[in-house]
Amino acid sequence: MLQTRFTREFGIEHPIVQGGMMWVGVAELVAAVAEAGALGCLTALTQPSPEALVREIARTREMTDKPFGVNLTILPSLSPPPYAEYRAAIIESGITIVETAGHRPEEHVSHFKAHGVKVIHKCTAVRHALSAQRMGVDAVSIDGFECAGHPGEDDIPGLILIPAAAERLSVPILASGGFGDGRGLVAALALGADGINMGTRFCATREAPIHENFKQALVANDERATRLIFRSYRNSARVARNAISDEVVAAEARGLAFEEIAHLVKGARGREGLVSGDLDHGIWTAGLVQGLIHDVPSVAQLVERIVIEAKALISGRLAEMVGADIDARAGVA
Repeated sequence: MLQTRFTREFGIEHPIVQGGMMWVGVAELVAAVAEAGALGCLTALTQPSPEALVREIARTREMTDKPFGVNLTILPSLSPPPYAEYRAAIIESGITIVETAGHRPEEHVSHFKAHGVKVIHKCTAVRHALSAQRMGVDAVSIDGFECAGHPGEDDIPGLILIPAAAERLSVPILASGGFGDGRGLVAALALGADGINMGTRFCATREAPIHENFKQALVANDERATRLIFRSYRNSARVARNAISDEVVAAEARGLAFEEIAHLVKGARGREGLVSGDLDHGIWTAGLVQGLIHDVPSVAQLVERIVIEAKALISGRLAEMVGADIDARAGVA
């Protein structure tokens, strides 16, 4: 095991988290992550109602008795979902770990904390992370520019963002964006993080509830196979490069309003593609880490491999470098 502040405070074996992913964070994947000793998170809004979320939590508990969490993402919307009802469902179901993300989470964080729930808040900037810490969150997941989904508008990659956050935060930090193997975990720890948060890499596992075509696309794609959409609307999102994301980028270049492309990017359309296997049916989220994905293992195999690789790097190559330096200073041949 690799023990960090995060593993100790959240009661898990390995410093690896599967964060919330729309349409993907369901019981089969989350339970597999938990059974592997990492922390999996159900995605609340994947479920069509708070009542459905309660059932999905119960279904997950039938598959694992290990800790898991629930993601609740708050996004500005003209017709927002009943966030308070989802929040109540999470609390009443006895969930003790929640990953929050998105717009103005204060109300949700304070309510969760009042009920003894540990909160991890996802941020894309140090200033947002500091704000979350002042709210009383228990950990922060800091998302670098490499991440899938919404990387914010500052375009700061993890190599800078993670240590910048570590310098100023006192709560445990999860590094997010571009992580998928033991090398990334060791790098994150070296930069000051207490673990890693992975999304895209967990999509390329046997338990991920998406069509095999998408998993094989993640294996075949390289680090160039993403598109940044919604930049002109100040709501940047990193998605896989396909016919739809190319069309969206071209439409933005022509100055089209969001309403004119909304039919292309609807969540329901993306979900239909994930089920049918049509890679060009809608947009689908993927990060730069595609370039480091070379197979579709089980979740257990992936987590074990990451931990073994990380420990081998720490005790092997890196230790040898330090040892060689010590020997050189001591004059040992």
